[in-house]
Amino acid sequence: MKIKRNWQLFDAKDKILGRLASEISRLLLGKQKPTFLPYLDDGDYVVVVNAAKVRVSGKKEKQKKYYRHSGYPGGLKMETLVDLRARKPTEILRRAVLGMLPKNKLRKERMKRLFIYPGEENPHRAKFQIPNSKS
Repeated sequence: MKIKRNWQLFDAKDKILGRLASEISRLLLGKQKPTFLPYLDDGDYVVVVNAAKVRVSGKKEKQKKYYRHSGYPGGLKMETLVDLRARKPTEILRRAVLGMLPKNKLRKERMKRLFIYPGEENPHRAKFQIPNSKS
């Protein structure tokens, strides 16, 4: 069976983080397709621009914390959403989508089809430009 993958473009400017991440994860899974099977990886490619301008509601900007561990004793690192946005703005959306995908062997392959850019510029423009039609 030949899998047809489409390219989807999202502008994250002034969009709520969780709502955007759930829509992206649905497209990466391929749930919108009539050929969806949970064990088959037939999702689309997703390109997100303006990821640095994604919004969160409430006091999450200062209260939401991201944790990581080096594997060594005392190696637990913590940073707030404000700090992570300043250091690596695309990581916020990437982690949100990663958490919404099923935790199985297809997760890594699905995440490879997600391209996140902090600004307007992206190398995938040719996939979304409509050819000039004569009117």
